[in-house]
Amino acid sequence: MKKRVAIDAGHGGTTDPGAVYFGRQEKDDALKLALAVGELLENRGFDVMYTRVDDIYHTPYEKADMGNHGGADYFISIHRNAALNPGTASGIMTLVYEDTGVNGRLARAVNAELEKTGYQDLGVVERPGLVVLRRTAMPAILIEAGFIDNPQDNQLFDDQFEKIAEAIADGVEKAVREEEKRELPVYYMVQTGSYRLRSLAEQQLSELQSQGYPAFLVYDRGYYDVRAGAFLNLDYAAALEAELRSRGYNTFIVKDHSTEDKKKTE
Repeated sequence: MKKRVAIDAGHGGTTDPGAVYFGRQEKDDALKLALAVGELLENRGFDVMYTRVDDIYHTPYEKADMGNHGGADYFISIHRNAALNPGTASGIMTLVYEDTGVNGRLARAVNAELEKTGYQDLGVVERPGLVVLRRTAMPAILIEAGFIDNPQDNQLFDDQFEKIAEAIADGVEKAVREEEKRELPVYYMVQTGSYRLRSLAEQQLSELQSQGYPAFLVYDRGYYDVRAGAFLNLDYAAALEAELRSRGYNTFIVKDHSTEDKKKTE
């Protein structure tokens, strides 16, 4: 299935230019690079959405919500860095909410490709306080594409711009393809109820099982969900849903490929 990537150009508008160095504004570099990366990913078969395509301001909360409501599978935020003392730092780094799992692998893949363009790799840095990393529901990274207050980094950004855009696209593509190999199969199940009280869930569970349905409970974030069936084929789940609905159950189909944060109960 085609993966959807949300590309976020950092900052924007008259109120938030980002870091500024001798008239050079981070928001402009970020937008130029974001659009270039997005075009490359589109050409490689990704479904790309943007938080902005011109000089407009959205709050970080709004940007995170765009990714969430837009159904993005990955969120890539693009920025330029700045040092406390201009000209004293150089290189690229990628920020993550937590340096684990997909976030860490995606960040390292991008850094490895950017290093090939001539930038020093300053590593992956945890920044759990950043809204676009904390509030996004999908794997998210924030790329700092060199220091805007370093003339050498700016020269590299300008001279190697196409290669930098390709490096980010290469890193994202490689990481996503590797994650696709890791993905567990998606199972389609029919849910007939969700209860705070286990006793109520068990009551419906017994009713379904007495009628011969392969029903079970799943404990998920404080609720006991009553489900039946687990199909790789959506059509089979739809047939079961129609049958259960005809028997008076309030049903809908759920899909699940991970049980990391859920517990199946007997």
